[in-house]
Amino acid sequence: MKYIGTKEISKKWGINDRRVRILCEKGRIESAVKVGKSWLIREDEGKPYDARRKSNKEYIGLEYDFSIIDLLKKEIDSCRPLPNRITKGLHDKLIVEWTYNSNAIEGNTLTMSETKVVLEGITIGGKSLIEHLETINHKDAILFLEELIAGNEDISEWNVKNVHSLILKDIDNKNAGKYRNENVIISGASHIPPKYMVLQELMQKLIIEYNKEWNEFHPIIKACLLHGEFVKIHPFIDGNGRTARLLLNFELMKYGYTPIIITKTRRAEYYDALDYAHTTMDYSKFVKLISEFVIESEMLWLKVIK
Repeated sequence: MKYIGTKEISKKWGINDRRVRILCEKGRIESAVKVGKSWLIREDEGKPYDARRKSNKEYIGLEYDFSIIDLLKKEIDSCRPLPNRITKGLHDKLIVEWTYNSNAIEGNTLTMSETKVVLEGITIGGKSLIEHLETINHKDAILFLEELIAGNEDISEWNVKNVHSLILKDIDNKNAGKYRNENVIISGASHIPPKYMVLQELMQKLIIEYNKEWNEFHPIIKACLLHGEFVKIHPFIDGNGRTARLLLNFELMKYGYTPIIITKTRRAEYYDALDYAHTTMDYSKFVKLISEFVIESEMLWLKVIK
């Protein structure tokens, strides 16, 4: 693929050369490569969305009483730092149950106990290689997110693609970490994801909203919007659900909340709440559902540590 300089790309995009250089420095242009003091950009690179423009989205259903959730969080925080034995036990339990449920929602047939065994490095007879890889990859994606949190990093397009790359590693390397290049529909949903040509712009808008416009919201609202709006865009050909649930827990854990398990048994309710949000912009059902999972998680932690 041909690379061109900032002057050529600035003419193509209709913005000045200095603005292009600023975008390169900020990492807003994915294909930009610095050579000496100059920047080279892939000729077919799409024009970045202007981050100075405010989103006109009007979300509804974001009012929720988080007082119980925050009270439980305060109780958990009062017990920190937790003993290493308890921390390890909760962490191991989380990885198994999160991995099992998130994969089961997408059709993986491994049981909870089989998931645990696979994560310990043992192969299950009669189960496909893909199901084994989905299990191992999901654990790796969790560990990657924990590294981001430890490094005080925020969500970026780059990190979203890295999470997705881990999810599809050795399952579909061609599409791992790459936005889809075809249109899709979601079985059983009323919402139809946007056409593939606009994905780059929509994902840029999403990250800008996340970083600039959602900070006024409670962390659980922010986590719900990140999950919901990501799935609404459906940027990848596969693995969107698992990636979205990872992003949701990233946001919760970043703010010190206990991670949640969206269970397979409530899959229909989960899908319905998402589709309702996507078609009406009303997140009330989804926020309520996620809040119930947060309380369930916090109660478990308190039961273990107190």
